[in-house]
Amino acid sequence: MSELNELIMEQLHWFVVGMVMIILILWITLIVQGAKLRKMRRRYDAIMAGSGVEDLESLLVQLKIQMDEIEEGHASHQKMLDTISGSLKGMKSKVGIVRYNAFGERGNEMSFSLAILSEEEEGIVLTGLHNRESSFVYAKPLKDGQSKYPLSPEEKEAVTLALQEGKNGSTL
Repeated sequence: MSELNELIMEQLHWFVVGMVMIILILWITLIVQGAKLRKMRRRYDAIMAGSGVEDLESLLVQLKIQMDEIEEGHASHQKMLDTISGSLKGMKSKVGIVRYNAFGERGNEMSFSLAILSEEEEGIVLTGLHNRESSFVYAKPLKDGQSKYPLSPEEKEAVTLALQEGKNGSTL
């Protein structure tokens, strides 16, 4: 047992030196971490200064509430845009017109055929026939660019012009 005590006594100074070294390393680490923490605290205080918020958690909660409100508003705006987009497709926006002299008389081209179509190629063809004594206006409904009533060549041309306007984006 005395041999064990002698061995411990011989190595005791190395053990104490080792413990002092570990304590010094931990103390230096503590000083470095304290300096980093003070620096981070100054940066946090600079960020929070003038924001009217006491802590970062309440700021994040407020931002989350605002984000939720924005997302709800975005969803309602998207629904409105979808509704408007659907309504626009039904609007009569494609127009084609052909003027001509229906009766071959001398004079100007006073007769016309006017096609008014939607994106779904639904609408009407209006035809006005004019001569010296009278004028007549006829309307024919269109569905899918076709009518259940026979179309004259001028009416077909007006429908074709209206359909081309929708494809080319041109105007009258």
